[in-house]
Amino acid sequence: MGYQPRIRSRRDGMHEYRKPLRERRKEKKRNRNSAAVLEERHVVTEKEIAEGTLKRLHTLGSQKFASSPFSEHYDRWVATVEAVLAEFEAHPAIGVDDLFERECQEALDTIKRQLEQRRHREAAVEQELKNLAFHKSQLKQINTQYAVAANGISGAKNREIKRINKEIEELKEEQEKIIRMKTGFFHGISKKAREQKELAVAEQISDKQTQLELAMLNFNAKRKTLREEYDKKAEPVQEQIKKIQKTIREMEVDGSLEERWFACEALIDAVNGFLQRKAAQPH
Repeated sequence: MGYQPRIRSRRDGMHEYRKPLRERRKEKKRNRNSAAVLEERHVVTEKEIAEGTLKRLHTLGSQKFASSPFSEHYDRWVATVEAVLAEFEAHPAIGVDDLFERECQEALDTIKRQLEQRRHREAAVEQELKNLAFHKSQLKQINTQYAVAANGISGAKNREIKRINKEIEELKEEQEKIIRMKTGFFHGISKKAREQKELAVAEQISDKQTQLELAMLNFNAKRKTLREEYDKKAEPVQEQIKKIQKTIREMEVDGSLEERWFACEALIDAVNGFLQRKAAQPH
């Protein structure tokens, strides 16, 4: 096959026209300016600013701080709330009244004070942990002292009861001997002497049984007194431990959420109240 020259199409011979770079830039700038002009022409209405303000306050009232320390978020949150109110007040169609300003200021002052209190409590968490360790150590010492004293009373009680029971058993054995002497063939002593001896042993057994009962009552009273003294020492420490643990638990979660929600609800009420007063005014 021989060489065939390439036939150029009409398209190959045409060049697409492109505007110079400077003109393209000018056109792009004009388009941006036109868009900006269109945006400037849209003025936020009174209804839009009111609805937007209420929506943003509701969102801020439900905002949760996920990370601790939570106090790091307080200033930014308050600044955002104040910015929302400032934008609402700055709208040319709004014209807030003195009552609205007072209500907003009261709500802001309250939440700022509450957040500042929480900030101080959060800053004291390290000291609270030290206090918790101290009180736990104190309670452990009280428990140890009580256990030692209680074991001492129990040991003394067991020894005393064992001693008295042994004496009672010995007296009962002696009583059995006297009874056997009465029924035996060889008495060895007179009937009167045996009866007197038997009566004396019976009285001794009765005395020992009374002594045993008194010993039981005495040791129970000692144990009760010891427990009362323990409770008197331990209960205040236990209450302090519970209080500190509660404080630490509160610091581990965002406890300001409820307070911030109430603050935003108060601001929402202030906005709604103002809008109602404004709507009631004669035009």
